[in-house]
Parts: sequence; C-alpha cells; structure tokens
Amino acid sequence: MPGRYRVTLVAMRPAAEILVRESTALRLVLDEADPRSFDLPTVCTGWSVRDVLAHCGAALTRTASGNLHRFTPEDNQRDVDARKSWPVEDVIEELYEGYEAAAAAIDAAADGRLDGIGIGEWMHGGDVREALGAADAYASPGASLAVDVLIERSRRLERPAVAVTVDGEAQSFGVDGEPVGRLTTDIETFIRLCGGRRPDETRYDLAGVADTDLLLFS
Repeated sequence: MPGRYRVTLVAMRPAAEILVRESTALRLVLDEADPRSFDLPTVCTGWSVRDVLAHCGAALTRTASGNLHRFTPEDNQRDVDARKSWPVEDVIEELYEGYEAAAAAIDAAADGRLDGIGIGEWMHGGDVREALGAADAYASPGASLAVDVLIERSRRLERPAVAVTVDGEAQSFGVDGEPVGRLTTDIETFIRLCGGRRPDETRYDLAGVADTDLLLFS
C-alpha cells in the first residue's frame, strides 16, 4: 500500500554527519589511488598517507567502542605503530567500518564532547586528498558543515572575536563581543587556517589578529 511505510530521517550533529559524508567521499579517492601513493608524505609531520589512514581508523574504532585515550601525539603514534604490519587493505577496511559507528557515538555524546574527534578525523581526509594531489583538498562534501563545527569550536576554545566572511557568508568566529579582527576567504582556506594546514596566503585577507589566533588544532 503506497505510503504505508515511511522512513524518518533524523538529523545528526554536524560533527557526526560530516563523518558519514566523508565515508563516501574518501572511498572514491582511495579506490582510485595508485598503491604506491599510500607511502607519500602528508602535512602531518612524519606520517605517510597510510599512517594518517591508520590513525583515523584507530581513532574511529576507539570512538565507536568507547575505548578512548587522550589522543596525544604519543598515543596516536602508538596506534599507528600497532598497525605497521597490517596490509594496507586492512587499514582501509578498519577505516571504512569505523565511520558510521563513530558517527553514531559522536552524535549521542552529551554536550558535543566528542565533536572534536569528528572534525579532526574529517580534516585528516583533507590531509590524504592533499597528499594525493587533489585540488581544494579540504573542500570535500561536508565542508559547509565543517565550517559550522569549527565556528562552534572557536567559541568553546574562547578564541578572539573575528568577523569572518567565508565565500561571501558572514560568520562570528570566537567569543561574543566586538570583533578584534576580520577575515575574508574561501571555505577551503578557512578550514586550512583553522587546522594549521598550509593555507595559500593569496587566498585570504586577515587583519587585526594573527593566523595563530584562528588555529583550533595543535
């Protein structure tokens, strides 16, 4: 009978939904990648594409299972080292299997306490795309949601108030109050600035604050 069954779509927290979108977007890139490209270096110091994927898979698995650590550089490196002997196919399989379950855990976490994991793992997808030579690597599907998450994170971290215009749309970055700085840029460059990911200086205009005031990840 038509209309008997209905599917109700429940909106997820943006930090969770970007992982669901990334699970499809990054798969398309990795499926086309030359096997040798997994050894290419990334913006993450000392890590290859394979290492970034290993870190992401481990972080997603930990998030889904609740077996979290502090995600310090030392913790993350131990996770990567534990997967050094894995075939790259197994590294990628863990990554793919982790996206949806981790997204569900992030969505269910009270007060968005796991949102930082969601945006961090999404941003690593950009690290991979950049290493593989993709244009606008950090503007994959989900980028507009990523901007929302980053704006919210800037408030949580009490960054200086900056009047931000991203692709012509006004955003209020940082704490409430009169802006002490102004930024005009595109979405990809904004994400790079917030993540410390080597932005092109010709693609943004910043006044009143330094690049480091926009940094949301160490």
